[in-house]
Amino acid sequence: MAFEYFDLVVVGAGHAGCEAALAGARMGLKTLLLTLNLDAVALMPCNPAIGGTAKGHLVREVDALGGEMGRAIDDTFIQSRMLNTGKGPAVYSLRAQADKNNYKKRMRDAVENQENLILRQGEVTELIVENGCLKGVKTATGSAIYCQKAVLCTGVYLKSRIIIGQHSWEGGPQGLVAATGLTKSLMDNGFEIRRFKTGTPARVDVRTLDFSKMTPQYGDDPIVPFSFLTDAKALTNKSICYLTYTTEKTHEIIKRNLHLSPMYSGSIKGTGARYCPSIEDKVVRFADKERHPLFLEPEGLDTIEWYVQGMSSSLPEEVQREMYHSVPGMENAELMRLAYAIEYDCIDPMLLTCHFEARHIRGLYCAGQINGTSGYEEAAAQGLYAGINAALSVRGEEPLTLNRANSYIGVMIDDLTTKGTDEPYRMMTSRAEYRLLLRQDNADIRLTEMGIRTGLISEERHNKLIKKIEGLKQGVEYLRGKWVPPTEKMNALLKEKGETPMNASARLSDLIKRPNLTYEDLRVADEALPNLPDDAREQTEIEIKYEGYIERQHSETRKFLREEQMALPEDIDYMAIDTLRIEARQKLNKVKPKSLGQASRIPGVSPGDITVLMILMEKRRREAKNA
Repeated sequence: MAFEYFDLVVVGAGHAGCEAALAGARMGLKTLLLTLNLDAVALMPCNPAIGGTAKGHLVREVDALGGEMGRAIDDTFIQSRMLNTGKGPAVYSLRAQADKNNYKKRMRDAVENQENLILRQGEVTELIVENGCLKGVKTATGSAIYCQKAVLCTGVYLKSRIIIGQHSWEGGPQGLVAATGLTKSLMDNGFEIRRFKTGTPARVDVRTLDFSKMTPQYGDDPIVPFSFLTDAKALTNKSICYLTYTTEKTHEIIKRNLHLSPMYSGSIKGTGARYCPSIEDKVVRFADKERHPLFLEPEGLDTIEWYVQGMSSSLPEEVQREMYHSVPGMENAELMRLAYAIEYDCIDPMLLTCHFEARHIRGLYCAGQINGTSGYEEAAAQGLYAGINAALSVRGEEPLTLNRANSYIGVMIDDLTTKGTDEPYRMMTSRAEYRLLLRQDNADIRLTEMGIRTGLISEERHNKLIKKIEGLKQGVEYLRGKWVPPTEKMNALLKEKGETPMNASARLSDLIKRPNLTYEDLRVADEALPNLPDDAREQTEIEIKYEGYIERQHSETRKFLREEQMALPEDIDYMAIDTLRIEARQKLNKVKPKSLGQASRIPGVSPGDITVLMILMEKRRREAKNA
């Protein structure tokens, strides 16, 4: 049997796998990236877009830590928009339409040209595990590849099944093959396997659409980039998207054919994503709604394929055609690819540590949809995090630890490994308790310094961060220290902005707290106002406008971190603590929380159970002191 040796093997070259492999190679590890099909590297099998509500935060954090996704989408987007601008900056979320093929090419170029990284087509069918430690993997062709660490980024390909109406077959997205061998090895090595389901809408021929019956959706101007390294002035929108709606006729067609839907006939066994329902699920669950919005989005600049966001389905082909043709502007739409559902295997993420390493197999990490998540952005964030920690482990260094107080990635990690998920997990701003601190605009301030020891932070990135922080400090100090008198010019501006005129001198920091005033508006009151870079000016404005709320959240995070620092011994046998409730014993023994804070977030562990643990820890502390 042929065999090879690598420091790191990454299985799967989707969004998680690319980030994991690039991180490992850039951190000096001899890395192998294995994929079922070389043509599917960084494939976007569903929505041709990056970002969105909360997902944009993840991409910014990936970029702040030295990942690739932000730079790749900045290089290949065709339309960009900031979402939720009618709300506060905590929930602003960037979203960009990608040129699907160009994005794949851009990411594959990064992989192929990365030193220390080999890209290869092949299917992994077996884990090589000895005494609870990963030693390597075996492929379908019989080769053994030994390694120090491996990251499984298998996406939706594990025993995947495509479903359209009553027809189904083993296969991956867009005609690709399924990975049929690895599930058994995972089960043999102690993983609990689950069956999840997701889906995608049809792709239509743009030449058969009537945009005169739809509402155009334009991109932003100016454009905000995803990467903190990208020059925003060089970015331009290249395409328009369109909005239309389902009709009463659409809903009648769906209701009339519900018995043919695999979701309702029982042929789909996997659990679907609650926050990304199919159109038939929306019609049933929201029966009071007369229509649902649909967005027509190009798959790229060099293709006639367009994506119908909001209309995923697994109904039969003839029903799909009738249903799509009932939508204004799509009466003559030619369906180039049918909508379909896909079922696939994944693991219980509660079997992983907070660094995404398997609790029972040292050296094996998991990232992306194998962990029960959905979405490119969630996958990329997990892949980067798992790749970084696998590489740090090889180097004999302490892992990088992200938590709920410093990142959306940390929220996702904790949700998955502490609470688990019984459906495809999607990141949302509502999941983050401290979202005013975890804004997308300050991801670099929060995370880039943490990432310096990994070697993924370039000198250019670090210098940009230093300049931004210095600008923020200058802006905040100036506004807090400068008083200005009322003037006719300033009061005229205030009146124009719908604000109460000044009748006495005021600090600039108090003026900018008025809802309708911006940093640049203050120049009317003070011509000496510092000319800050755009990013520092934005930070200054947010920090002062929301300083009361921000300080309150800082106070909450300090309490959170105190509880996180109250470490629980690893050798505790929770089943032996009879003062704990039985459910709590079982849950604590499964998760093995690192801290009292983590223990308090485990479903089924009550405040009374936490009090028991606090008493136990205090008793242990006293015994150690008296020993």
